[in-house]
Amino acid sequence: MAHLTQIEPSLPSSFDAHHAPDKDLLADCVHCGFCLPACPTYVLWGEEMDSPRGRIYMMQKAAQGAAPLDGNFQIHMDNCLGCMACITACPSGVQYSNLIEATRAQVERNIPRSLDDSLFRRLLFATFPHPARLRLLAGPLFLYQRLGLQSLVRRSGLLKLLPQRLAAMETLLPTVPSNFNWRMPARTAPVEPQRRRVGMLTGCVQQVFFSHVNAATARVLAAEGCEVITPEGQPCCGALMVHSGLDQQAAAMARTIIDMFERANVETIVINAAGCGSTMKEYGELLRDDPAYAERARAFTSKCKDITEILCELAPVALRHPLPLRIAYHDACHLRHAQGIYQQPRDLLARIPQLEIAEIAEPSLCCGSAGVYNLLHPEPAQQLGDRKVTNLLATNAAALVSANPGCLLQLKSGLSRRGEAAMPTFHMVELLDASIRGLKPSDLMTNHA
Repeated sequence: MAHLTQIEPSLPSSFDAHHAPDKDLLADCVHCGFCLPACPTYVLWGEEMDSPRGRIYMMQKAAQGAAPLDGNFQIHMDNCLGCMACITACPSGVQYSNLIEATRAQVERNIPRSLDDSLFRRLLFATFPHPARLRLLAGPLFLYQRLGLQSLVRRSGLLKLLPQRLAAMETLLPTVPSNFNWRMPARTAPVEPQRRRVGMLTGCVQQVFFSHVNAATARVLAAEGCEVITPEGQPCCGALMVHSGLDQQAAAMARTIIDMFERANVETIVINAAGCGSTMKEYGELLRDDPAYAERARAFTSKCKDITEILCELAPVALRHPLPLRIAYHDACHLRHAQGIYQQPRDLLARIPQLEIAEIAEPSLCCGSAGVYNLLHPEPAQQLGDRKVTNLLATNAAALVSANPGCLLQLKSGLSRRGEAAMPTFHMVELLDASIRGLKPSDLMTNHA
């Protein structure tokens, strides 16, 4: 690509001095184009500056002082979902995750946002990373859903009168469980003999709206001989903040998480949400300049494992009962691309007798969830979600399975738009739990309702 030739540095960098994108990492990109068909925004729009190599080119120009940090720069960086599919596709090993996260922090510090954009982002980050606040909201939402008001609002067409972002927020609401105030026990005893002592992340949204996934995770780990320690009062791990350029807020949350799990004295920290796992495994990078935490963060990250990783490490001891069901497995981007975990979930599901696993076409393409991307950019997120749902329905599966709550909410919303709202969606650990407990598919569906 002749128009992407490198510009010789001649002016001061447009980036500030605090953790600017590394010039050596920028130089790793040879602009070959292998990333293009993997990038969701390029697939949707075919726009060069909305591809990974295009964004890297813009970063290079800014680093060389040849382009300002302005509204145009902000738009193209904001458009990135951060799915990291380009990392999987790249033959040159470009560390795009480091580059985009450093750049987004620059954007947040140096480019003003419009008032409505700024206020909406403040609303999101004042709510989602705070479990206590989510529990306060859960009560009114529970009544809104159980009293039929949600169905009435959706049928009435009132959502069309709302700003697009607020309408998207309503369509993505999880079903509030009746036990939204329930907390994980501090300790779950293992089935003897004990094989490992693990700590479990509860997550922010997950511990309020997906507590059944956390409960299933603890049961599966206990059945495989793990003592499960769940520190109380866990905050957000910082994932939403890291992915949105709020690095200082993310660092504060990371320190709290490290302190909690150090006190728990566990061998392994188990994570069952892909976005959380990818961030926690990068705490060493996030806290690299903190003399009190840099080394501790590196030790912490070495203990972090996705639930599928630790279950594959432990030879199974719990009996799997048949679960005759055809499911479609969806790869969460922050599991498949950011963490490089692809085979483990499939291996674990394959151990369940009579479970039939269907692969979804275009498995590397993001579903459009991407943290809070589907709230900030609802239109492209819905286009990607609809594309994924089309591929999902083509499998003729009876249920959808993934390993990330955001993906499940996004695809459930897409299924609803297609008139397929009755199709159940599960975290993969729920199927493992059902098989170990000897539940039938009908039991699983009932328990999930």
